[in-house]
Amino acid sequence: MSALTRNEAQLRAQLLDVRHYEVTLDLTTGDETFESTTVIRFAARTAGDTFLELKPDELRSVRLDGHPLDPAALDDGRLPLTGLTEGPHELHVDARMRYSRTGEGLHRFTDPADGETYVYTQMFLDDVQRVFPAFDQPDLKAVFEFTVTAPAHWTVLANGTTTRIGERSADGTASADGTVADNGDTGTRTGNPSAAGIWKSTPTPVISTYLAAVAAGPWHSIRTEHAGLPFGIHCRRSLAPYLDADATEILGITTACYDRFHEKFTEPYPFDSYDQAFVPEFNAGAMENPGLVTFREEYVFRSAVTDAERQRRALTIAHEMAHMWFGDLVTLSWWDDIWLNESFAEYMGYQTLIEATRFTEAWTGFGMERKPWGYDADQRPSTHAVAPDATAVPDTASALLNFDGISYAKGASALRQLVAWLGEKDFLAGINTHFARHKFANASLADFVDSLAAHTDRDVHAWAEIWLRTTGVDTLAPRIEDSPRGWTLTVDRTGSRPHHIAAGLYDRAPDGALELREILALDVPSDEILSVGGPRPDLLVLNDGDLTYAKVRPDGTSLEAALRGISRIPDPLTRAVVWNSLRDMVRDGELDAADYLAAAEAHLPEETDLDIAQNVLGFARNQIADRHLAPAHRGEALATLTSLAHALLRRTEDGSEPGLRLVAVRALIDSATAPDTLAAWLAEGTVPGGPALDPALRWRILTRLSVLGATDENAIAEALTADPSATGREGAARCRAALPTAEAKAAAWQSLFHDDTLSNYLFTATAQGFWQPEQADLVREYVPRVYAEAVTLAARRGAAIADAAGRWVLPGHEITEANLQAGHACLSDPALTPLLRRKLIDHLDDLARALRTHH
Repeated sequence: MSALTRNEAQLRAQLLDVRHYEVTLDLTTGDETFESTTVIRFAARTAGDTFLELKPDELRSVRLDGHPLDPAALDDGRLPLTGLTEGPHELHVDARMRYSRTGEGLHRFTDPADGETYVYTQMFLDDVQRVFPAFDQPDLKAVFEFTVTAPAHWTVLANGTTTRIGERSADGTASADGTVADNGDTGTRTGNPSAAGIWKSTPTPVISTYLAAVAAGPWHSIRTEHAGLPFGIHCRRSLAPYLDADATEILGITTACYDRFHEKFTEPYPFDSYDQAFVPEFNAGAMENPGLVTFREEYVFRSAVTDAERQRRALTIAHEMAHMWFGDLVTLSWWDDIWLNESFAEYMGYQTLIEATRFTEAWTGFGMERKPWGYDADQRPSTHAVAPDATAVPDTASALLNFDGISYAKGASALRQLVAWLGEKDFLAGINTHFARHKFANASLADFVDSLAAHTDRDVHAWAEIWLRTTGVDTLAPRIEDSPRGWTLTVDRTGSRPHHIAAGLYDRAPDGALELREILALDVPSDEILSVGGPRPDLLVLNDGDLTYAKVRPDGTSLEAALRGISRIPDPLTRAVVWNSLRDMVRDGELDAADYLAAAEAHLPEETDLDIAQNVLGFARNQIADRHLAPAHRGEALATLTSLAHALLRRTEDGSEPGLRLVAVRALIDSATAPDTLAAWLAEGTVPGGPALDPALRWRILTRLSVLGATDENAIAEALTADPSATGREGAARCRAALPTAEAKAAAWQSLFHDDTLSNYLFTATAQGFWQPEQADLVREYVPRVYAEAVTLAARRGAAIADAAGRWVLPGHEITEANLQAGHACLSDPALTPLLRRKLIDHLDDLARALRTHH
């Protein structure tokens, strides 16, 4: 399909004023396709030509102002509209559309637990065209209304509140109180309509095409009212008990964030309801559809989770609600300004969660989980500016590449630094001016900076240029020298950005604790050498409080103190800064991976913050053991991690820290090199002393036993019979692909690359099971084959599968020069899609880094 270019979008925006979409969907015509009838009302500012986007299974008829157009004119997803006259127009389009199995367009899912079917839309970035025709670009906003015919026992949700307005009998006639949209088009309809309900949504305010949304199915719904608006949460019926268990928490966080945003923002929430639907096989974490936010249903917890994972769900709720203002009320004009959506939602989500809920330490989680995502992305060859210039995002295909750690984590970090420099009062004043100037419209970086500049004497334009238009990560390192009255501090900077930071000075107490002596406020760069009285500290932490976005390096004395006593630093956010510094040093080849692992072994048994424990263990297991240590040292690393997990289990025997105990159990499962303990747990249904094995732990154990060759197909089939849910199917697919036999690998390979019926989630699960470091010899023959196969797969199955392939199919365990060269050779393949190219470049950079650390 043709990618929309920025130039094309600008020309079309100059020509058209799009006003209203009336979309009628019939979801009762079969399992593969649905009916889509759309009326678009728009005006042409002058006479001219343009085009409409649509990706139908069959385009039946098109009428412009009552005159038929030739459906055969549709070419590569574009329908020409030629000879438009100045003034209003009405376009009628009747099409049959195809359901998606990859989370794009209108995704259809049948629950294996009870046979019920659910559908939901994901229109982002240009997938509205898979559901109904549109002038599909963010600056052509319009009002949307939906009429949806669905099976009689279904509920239909949309951006606006929905009402069941009638019924249709099995012979296709509507009941007396029902209405069926009829635009006069004719055409042969397929399928046998059964008894159905007809639903209609209220019209939205003007929104962008990518934000229109519908979700339909026999939802389990919990509804309430808050601040005069209807609020609802929804999930599949088979997940009802789990949503019910967490409904108070989910709705409490939702309403608390809603209230806090209204304290911050002068513009009220601009839509007529707030529904949150937890939907199956969702590709992203969530999507900010106004009035109908969709979330990946893994946030409906079927199994035990840690409080850090509950915080992650809460952050996603806050992030998506922030989008109601940042992205939905005020929308980017073109995709180069995606940071105006994502960076703001990321920053506001964290800050508001801290202010409004019990998750008051959320910035620690940001530092441990999100910032490394940004740091890693910003050091790769594929890096880009937070706010790239127009030439960097020439079309929608290139725009899709920028939804990464830079647009989210780096942008949010830059905003946090901006607030530290500007002051929160002036920052919020600028934001509220921005909303007032551009509500229900579109805005750019320049517009936002102008709004901020209206409330401060600081040079915000210069700040934006240096922070948002440049790439790469600055590095800050202390230079300490003795002086007659104490010592002096100079901060050396590699990079060009100004930084407003704090430096923490810590002294070692007699009991080994590192006690805070003083916090110094620093501006980097500075012409001044800072003179500090008293003895030099045992530990100096630059960027204490994590207020800026930069890699920090310790001096030699501080590095030794950190490796000896990181768990004795009092504040978890400071510990996060230090752990991130050690992590970066490993990736940059400045710290031996074994030293990081030794620090984890020494200090995690004393760690009290779950975000730190989870992320340090994750890096040690997945990066240190599997990638940054040479294969000869992997067994020793896994033994260390197993010993560490046992230490955490002993610490948590009294039941006072269930979250940390769960982290330890997961780590022990993932690091086990012998099956006996895991097999015993599985047979007994519990870990000695708890927890009992829930579905997630059972499948985790069975996956590891599969890797170790300690189970078989019969056991996997038996487990699937016991848990025939969607996650059970994914667990079984992962286990089968992980079995260490030539037959299992061949079958998994066939499924991945030659079975296009695999949904996005089953594809991912199979890919996750396929490559295992323990099975390197068994799968080595597939390494040179994977690149060409991935190229063909991505071109055939589209962006969602290309993204999954880039994440999970490329062999990250094979840290060899041959693998690196095979990947580089693939970059010259002309059939390589832009999204897979980006993933491949990132994969090769990570591979090269790991290869350099081997010794």
